[in-house]
Amino acid sequence: MRELVERSIDSEGVLQPSGDRRGRTVTVNLAESPLGWLRARGLVDARQFAAGERLRADYERASIAPSVTMRWAEQVDGARYDGLDPTSAQIAAKARFDSALAAAGPGLADILWRVVCAGEGLPDAEKALQWPARAGRLVLTLALDRVAAHHAIG
Repeated sequence: MRELVERSIDSEGVLQPSGDRRGRTVTVNLAESPLGWLRARGLVDARQFAAGERLRADYERASIAPSVTMRWAEQVDGARYDGLDPTSAQIAAKARFDSALAAAGPGLADILWRVVCAGEGLPDAEKALQWPARAGRLVLTLALDRVAAHHAIG
């Protein structure tokens, strides 16, 4: 089932709460992400959602394959490239991801990775971890709170 809604995004591309209609808007399929599904139903707050989205973004950046071509110091137009090259950006994202999971803690990192990064629904993650039904949301919100504190979100 597709649940398409219009949401605002901030300058960093983070989805804003449903009542906030400032800036650019995008169409979001709430059924795509388990974290988005939880946010749409008010089961995680905006701070927890932002922490999860930041963790997921670092996870995806860390998985990008390194560049296979040579990167020159100057661009064709003569401008200097001041950002990180793709391999360094991948390594930096992996370091941020690892430190965020370490901040969540060993007992919380499992559910955090399964739901936020692997895109498993809470019932599937609870079953895989052999947890009782409905225990996953509580543990996930604790993990998201720790990641939010780690990233100083909120």
